[in-house]
Amino acid sequence: HPPPRTPGGLMALGSHVEVVGRELGKTRSPLDAHAAFVAHDLAFVQDTIERDAVTSLTIVLSPASSDHDSWRRAIAGDLARAYTPKRVNVAAGRTGEVLDNLLAFLRDAPGVTGHYVQAHD
Repeated sequence: HPPPRTPGGLMALGSHVEVVGRELGKTRSPLDAHAAFVAHDLAFVQDTIERDAVTSLTIVLSPASSDHDSWRRAIAGDLARAYTPKRVNVAAGRTGEVLDNLLAFLRDAPGVTGHYVQAHD
């Protein structure tokens, strides 16, 4: 199993990095969650993806209802376009095997970038 993830934490696996976002989609409106991500996590994500050694990054967010999908897809797409040829994706799900498998897929899928994907138990 990969090391535990903590909110605002960073987990490096070779040149791939997983950043855990601190926004809480379940307890905030989509607009508030988006604002919280931009205010608290975006600069850290950008600083991380700009590192020379980092070629791929996945932002890990908590599960949320489908009304959060639009802003999460936009973050994934905008960051992927801004940092190409580096890969940027956003994944959401509860901690556990399903999320771990999804993150492993994203880590090992060199052609996948700019996507928001959800782990469903």
